[in-house]
Amino acid sequence: MYAIVESGGKQFKVSEGGFIFVEKVNAAVGDTVTLDKVFLLESGGTVKVGSPTLTGASVSATVVEQGKEKKIIVFKYKSKKNYRRKQGHRQPFTKLRIDAIKA
Repeated sequence: MYAIVESGGKQFKVSEGGFIFVEKVNAAVGDTVTLDKVFLLESGGTVKVGSPTLTGASVSATVVEQGKEKKIIVFKYKSKKNYRRKQGHRQPFTKLRIDAIKA
C-alpha cells in the first residue's frame, strides 16, 4: 500500500513505516502530523486517483527530527567590476515517519 501526497509544494511517494524529508513543519519532535493532500492511493492492486485530490484520504505521520540541510554557497560575481558577494544558506527540514495511510 502506498500513496502520493503533497507537503511544502513537493510530492512524495509514501508507504507505511517509511521516512520522508519535507520542508519545515511547525511541530515538535514526537508530534503527529496529518497530510491531507493525497493525490493517489494504491491498495492491493487497486489504484484510486483523485481530481486533483482524494476526499476522505489522509496520511498520518510522526515528527522524528527537525534539522538543517548541508550548507550551500551562493556566490554572486560580475567580471571586471570588482563585485563579489558570498552568502551561505542552510534549508530547514523535518523528518517524518509514516504511521498510517487512511482511505
